[in-house]
Amino acid sequence: MLVSATEMLKKAKAGHYAVGQFNINNLEWTKSILLTAEELKSPVILGVSEGAGKYMTGFKTVAAMVKAMDEELNITVPVALHLDHGSYEGCYKCIKAGFTSIMFDGSHYPIEENIAKTQELVNVAHALGLSIEAEVGSIGGEEDGVIGRGECADPDECKAVADLGVDMLAAGIGNIHGKYPENWEGLSFETLDAIQQKTGIMPLVLHGGTGIPEDMIKKAIDLGVSKINVNTECQLSFAAATREYVEAGKDLEGKGFDPRKLLAPGADAIKATVKEKMELFGSVGKAE
Repeated sequence: MLVSATEMLKKAKAGHYAVGQFNINNLEWTKSILLTAEELKSPVILGVSEGAGKYMTGFKTVAAMVKAMDEELNITVPVALHLDHGSYEGCYKCIKAGFTSIMFDGSHYPIEENIAKTQELVNVAHALGLSIEAEVGSIGGEEDGVIGRGECADPDECKAVADLGVDMLAAGIGNIHGKYPENWEGLSFETLDAIQQKTGIMPLVLHGGTGIPEDMIKKAIDLGVSKINVNTECQLSFAAATREYVEAGKDLEGKGFDPRKLLAPGADAIKATVKEKMELFGSVGKAE
């Protein structure tokens, strides 16, 4: 069932587990994630970047697909449809399209402008029953054209944004989109701890969930992270399974070229990845 992310993240924060945000890029992605969430009785957040939204012909198409699929598959667990790293204009497009949650990434603005724009969007989102995520600091690397230097967030700035009434806060703590380089120094738990001390019960968000060691994930959850974003790992597992199918020549056997068969191994690989992450994050069974 489509809902905002507010209640699921409050429960995650109180229960010391995290809800996974898994980005969707097409029908196969969406179907695989929804079916896995239902099977594991886990709440889930479907993330949509502006680039992915454009690829799927627009946010209205995405919202209509997710709503219809949620109904057709009889999904009973809480599902939030969430804009990932949204621009100011993108947030309004998703509100109009029927998303249940938005993220405004104002981290590249001066903090005063970030606060002003975030406050405006908080008022609009909450008036319509939507949840909203904000960002302070930046996430390193690049995702769908969103580029960050990876600087750690200022805890005082985090408090100022959290006090605006946002439902979740993404704060840069050394995390990176995409694959982590071999010389990555790891998450700054000192920064994360300082942010939690300032923001209290605010659910914190960890972007760049692909490639972070399990012990770091668990420690981050202990320090207040209630939402973890995963995208690259699903892309990698989908690509690997599809490559194996093609290289084995299975697309040349019978009607193996049928896209329903060609894409099936990749879809199954996404299910396996999502299951693994939900078990790691501790969200399995939390929707029962």
